[in-house]
Amino acid sequence: MSHRPPVDLRHALASLDPLPGELVRVATELPARYGVSAHYARWAGAPAAPPTGAGPAVLFDRVRPDHGSTRAVLMGLYGTRRRAAGLLGCTPAELPHRLLDAVAAPRPPVPAPDASRWPRETLPVDLTALPVPVLTDEDAGPYLTLGAVLATDPDTGVRNLSVHRMCVQGPDTLTIWMVPGRDLELAHQAALRRGRPLPIAIHLGLSPAVLLSSCCPTSLVPPEVDELAVAGALAGQPVELLPCATVDAEFIAHAEYVIEGELRADRVPESAHGSVATPEFLGYQGRAHPSLPLIQVTAITARESPILQAVSGPGHEQSVLLGFGMEAAVLDLLRRRGTPALAAHCHTAGGGQLMVVLQWPAKRGPEDDLAVRAAAEAVLEQFRMAKLVLCVGEDVDIESDQDLWWAMVTRFQADQDLLVLPDREGFPLDPSQHTGYSPSLSADGRTAKAVFDCTVPYAQHARFHRPRFTEPSRPAPPRPAAPLPR
Repeated sequence: MSHRPPVDLRHALASLDPLPGELVRVATELPARYGVSAHYARWAGAPAAPPTGAGPAVLFDRVRPDHGSTRAVLMGLYGTRRRAAGLLGCTPAELPHRLLDAVAAPRPPVPAPDASRWPRETLPVDLTALPVPVLTDEDAGPYLTLGAVLATDPDTGVRNLSVHRMCVQGPDTLTIWMVPGRDLELAHQAALRRGRPLPIAIHLGLSPAVLLSSCCPTSLVPPEVDELAVAGALAGQPVELLPCATVDAEFIAHAEYVIEGELRADRVPESAHGSVATPEFLGYQGRAHPSLPLIQVTAITARESPILQAVSGPGHEQSVLLGFGMEAAVLDLLRRRGTPALAAHCHTAGGGQLMVVLQWPAKRGPEDDLAVRAAAEAVLEQFRMAKLVLCVGEDVDIESDQDLWWAMVTRFQADQDLLVLPDREGFPLDPSQHTGYSPSLSADGRTAKAVFDCTVPYAQHARFHRPRFTEPSRPAPPRPAAPLPR
């Protein structure tokens, strides 16, 4: 892959083309309703239901909506940590540090100097004519699963770019689920206090730097920092913006699709025909909200032969996108505490949020035994979503499940190395975080948290020596024979 981050989604795909097994093209026509998701399920990876496993990016060339012509859909671009980091010219271990550097030195977006560089066509205002996948026959409808919403808070003037789940309710309406108290909801409330809707631009199909920045947690990118400025620093060049045609907002010039609209005060049920929304990233079917804000769509534009990017609810891809930002935030916390870890890995089995692996340098004294556990406990207390922390040493490959399990079975004694934090604030999409599951919890959405300390105690380190196999030395080239004496 190129070491220069791609400027848009198309350049990202082009960088995968010459690499064997990284990009699969499916030419067979498939329906957007169930067809794409069923075909992709074999590659989605856990927590998708088995049989599945992490696989390539998959470009479906001909996806048929309920009505209208076929168009392209992309899934799985970020389906492995190695590929996601490689698109930005680094390794998975390097990417969280790149994010920290980008947050520390943001590069603000700029007006596109040449709009003709990004030609667009205006499409009919009909969301049902787009190839938006429906994942299961229980779903409330087609969902924009990688729709990145760009809006400006009318009180602060700060932009926010964030990904939200949005359900198509009609040709020109969407419902949107916003995490309470996060930036977009605050901007929406600020607009409503002024007696008007919030103008927004929804993007489908963005460059890796922009999409990854949009998935960073608030603990890493605080409300006063523009995610697009972080993306500019991550990409090494500023993001280019253009004005929307029908609302007072901006859009990202290189986006494949842009849906312009207004986030209104009206609220409607997420599902008109049941209690199910769409599969969630922890691997369980999501529940529909009884009342969500409505988006009124005012325009849809697209590049020539656009690519609609989506994710399967459960699977590696969404977990990878969420995990890298979380890792950067964890490393930042530990650095500020004075106990920096070598690396953090937010495992996809925990949706990139609930399971955190911390890798520690060699211990210098017995005080480090306590420091490791205190730092891991601090991570669980600071991050509501984190449920399990697994601590390992520098000789363990944190990207290898085999190595992590090996450390667990050979460097862990449950009566010595398990630290439990009972009844902490948690995350209700995990169905075990429920009073019906554990009567020791004081309310639903609370959880017991745990540290699994699989680091070697300082006093015992000599007993845990891993063998390293040495490559045989190459024989020296034969010397030329000495000339015979005459």
